Amino acid sequence: MIGLLHPGDMGSAVGARLREAGHEVSWASEGRSAATRARAEAAGLTDAGTLAGLAGSSDVLLSVCPPDAALDLAWSVAATEFDGVYVDANAVAPDTARRIAETVTAAGATAVDGGIVGSPPVEPDTTRLYLSGPAAADVATLFAGTVVEAAIVDERIGSASAVKMTYAAWTKGSAALLLAIDGVAEREGVGDVLRQEWARSLPDLASRLDRATSSAERKGWRWVGEMQEIAVGFGAAGAPSGFHGAAATVYRRYPRQDPA
Repeated sequence: MIGLLHPGDMGSAVGARLREAGHEVSWASEGRSAATRARAEAAGLTDAGTLAGLAGSSDVLLSVCPPDAALDLAWSVAATEFDGVYVDANAVAPDTARRIAETVTAAGATAVDGGIVGSPPVEPDTTRLYLSGPAAADVATLFAGTVVEAAIVDERIGSASAVKMTYAAWTKGSAALLLAIDGVAEREGVGDVLRQEWARSLPDLASRLDRATSSAERKGWRWVGEMQEIAVGFGAAGAPSGFHGAAATVYRRYPRQDPA
């Protein structure tokens, strides 16, 4: 039995792919929203009710949640004395991944570090799940035959998170920089002139800005915590953390939209 925490856009799609591979996948509805329930039901997930019920019935728990909630979720799972395999597949800094691993292993679980690159898995060659840790190969086998490409990095907790962190540092970090540049140009009244110059000397930037704007309007609020984790990771590595601290500030300007 695989337990999924929690069925957001990415998590529910991953859960659906695991079900298609023949695995039974459950989730816990306690405290979750109607939108989460709808995603879980659409993915065919079984409701275990509570976190304790989910942990007690699962051999593997897969955590896919906002990065700023990942450590607290690990503490909640540890409180259930879960002793299976805990896969943290969240966009956290390597040091945060190691703290999560220490938290769940102290309670008896086996920790696997994960990082998801790409879109929610629907079609082949769109989603990679990077895995690291001594039990990474066991988790990778769960995705055999699915469109999720499970790639083992090494046996060190934190390595998979480092791949995700450094990848997103460019994709989402550079998008935030473009959004900030556009905002300053508009405020100074030179937005049109800047775009004309881009068209002549950097012709791909206008389309990249359009994509960055569209993505930020839909889900920029989700990336605030991720940018903060990247800032922590860069600082721990002796690199400037200000780039992604500023990116978090940019994405705060895109609040979560009311689903209604």
